[in-house]
Amino acid sequence: MHGIDIKTVQKRIDAVRLKRDQISPRSLVLAADVSFFSRGDGVLVVRSPKLKRNIFWTFVKGENPLIYRDARQILESEGFVFLGVVLDGRKGVREVFSDIPVQMCHFHQKQILRRYLTLKPKLEAGQELLALGKILPFSKESDFVCLLEEWFLRWEDFLKERTYADDGKHFHYTHKKIRSAYHSLRNNLPYLFTFQRYPELHMPNTTNTLDGYFSQMKKLLRVHNGLSEERRNKVVEAILNGENERKTKKSASRKYH
Repeated sequence: MHGIDIKTVQKRIDAVRLKRDQISPRSLVLAADVSFFSRGDGVLVVRSPKLKRNIFWTFVKGENPLIYRDARQILESEGFVFLGVVLDGRKGVREVFSDIPVQMCHFHQKQILRRYLTLKPKLEAGQELLALGKILPFSKESDFVCLLEEWFLRWEDFLKERTYADDGKHFHYTHKKIRSAYHSLRNNLPYLFTFQRYPELHMPNTTNTLDGYFSQMKKLLRVHNGLSEERRNKVVEAILNGENERKTKKSASRKYH
């Protein structure tokens, strides 16, 4: 249509030099998560739900607490202050932010429950626990803790049931998936209602600000299947920075009008 070949287009893409939109340092509640393009190949993004802007991102080869620690150190060295953070609940990452309020994403907690229980649990204990997970986003902390405790007391003996091997010595818990689902809720409880304990911070209870953004990013990337890693990363950078640029232009437009 345009009379140019693929290599010419690639050269023009390669020639593009991206400049990140600068956001002045400030105190913020932030959401942080990693989105993967393939196994062990992704991007860590730190985003402000309030500003609806991506504050920081870096390409990573896997997800571990160190990349979150490095991101925090970089942002704090620039003058940003973390008032609180919303995370997906990955082990070890919460410790990076142990000195500030940490909110675990309710959506990710519900995903954990579905992974262990499925969408249609066959056993009554699983059905009740899944139903409890569904009301998590709408519950007060005290009410939810009571309901979870009531569930445990009702099914405590059930959770202790064992299935023995033929030797009569070795065993596994008969309902280990339901046990795992329960323990995920119990262990994550200290982080599930942080947004209620610190109302002045206006913390969201999910990382939806990032999850929706990641979905849009992957949708746009699918249009460009076959890109080399370097060109793909350049496209991702443009996407992550694009919204910030639009907001800057809108702000300038309002100012002049």
